[in-house]
Amino acid sequence: MIMRLARLKQAPARAAREIARLNPGGFAFVMATGIISNAFFFEDHHAIAEAMFVVNLVAFPLLLAATAIRALRFGGRLWRDLTDPSVVFSFFTIVAASDVFGVQLDLRGHGEAALALWVFALIAWLVLTYLGFGVLAISNTAQHANIIHGGWLIAIVGTQSLVILGTRLAPQMPDAEVWFVLVHMLWGIGLALYGIFITLFAQRLFFSGVDAQDLHPILWVVMGAAAISTNAGAALILTDSPMPFLQALRPFVDGATLTMWAWGTWWIPLLILFGLWKHGVRRVPLSYTPLFWSLVFPFGMYAAASLRLSVAASFPPLRLISSTMAWVALAAWGLTAAGLLLHWRRETGATIAAA
Repeated sequence: MIMRLARLKQAPARAAREIARLNPGGFAFVMATGIISNAFFFEDHHAIAEAMFVVNLVAFPLLLAATAIRALRFGGRLWRDLTDPSVVFSFFTIVAASDVFGVQLDLRGHGEAALALWVFALIAWLVLTYLGFGVLAISNTAQHANIIHGGWLIAIVGTQSLVILGTRLAPQMPDAEVWFVLVHMLWGIGLALYGIFITLFAQRLFFSGVDAQDLHPILWVVMGAAAISTNAGAALILTDSPMPFLQALRPFVDGATLTMWAWGTWWIPLLILFGLWKHGVRRVPLSYTPLFWSLVFPFGMYAAASLRLSVAASFPPLRLISSTMAWVALAAWGLTAAGLLLHWRRETGATIAAA
C-alpha cells in the first residue's frame, strides 16, 4: 500500500521527466506495431491484426500528446534535438508512424481519418526534409557526421510511407491524376535519397573503423528502407494510373522494385552476423533500448513488402517468405515489449528507492 502511494505521488514528476527526455524516434513503436498489424491483416490473421491496431489506437495519440507537451514545456530540448545532425532525422518516425497508422485506419474503412493523417504526414515531411538537410549542411561537423549513429535512412522510410498510404487514397480523390504524379515523385525522391545515404553508409561501415558500440539496432533501417521502397514500388505497380506518361514508367518501376527487394534481402544475413559478433564474440550485454523498435519495424516491413511484391509480380513463392517474416516480426515485437516493461519496472523501483 505504501509503495503504491509512493508511486502515485511520484507519477507527475516522473511523467514530466519522461516527456522532457522523450526520444525523437519513439514513434518507431507505432511504426513497428502498425506494420505487423498490416502484415497479419493481409495474411488473414485478423485477431492479431486487430490486437495490434488497438495498441496503436492508444500509443499513437499518447506519443503525439507527449510530443506536443514537450514542445510547449520543454521547447529548448526539442529544438536542440531538431538542430542536432545526429538526431534530427529520427523525427521522420513521426511521418512514417502517421502513414502506417493511416493505412491501419483505411483498411478498416476510416478513409477520412487516413487522409487527415496523410496530409499531416506530408506537412511534417516537408518541414523535416528541409530542416534536416539544412542542419546537415550548415551545422554538421566531423563529430556528428556518423551516418551509422544518425539513423539518416529513416528519412527514406518516412518518404516511402507517404507513397504507400497515398496510393491507397489516390483512386478516391477528385484530382486523381495529381495524386498519382505526386506519389510517383515521392517514390523517386525516396530512391534518390536511398542512393545518397547508402553510399555514405557503406563507406562508413566498410572502409572506416567500426567497433561493437557502433553496431546499434538502428542499423537494420538500411534493410527496412529498402523493404519499404519495395512495398511502395509494388503499391504503384498494383494501382492503375490513368496517365499514359506514368504507365510508360512501369518497366522502370518493376525493375527498381525487384532490385530494392533483392538488396534488402542481401543485408539480412550480414546484419545478423553483426549482431552475433557484437553480443556473442565481443560479449556486449543485450539490454533494452528504444532503438530496438527500429529493428522490429524492418522485419514487419520486409514481410509486408514480400507479400505485396508476390502479388505485383505474380510470384507466389514470396508468400512463404512473407508469412515466415511476419511471425519473426511478431516474436521480435513481443521480446522488445517485454524488455520495455522490465525497463520501466526497474526505473520505477529505482525512483522509489531513491525517494
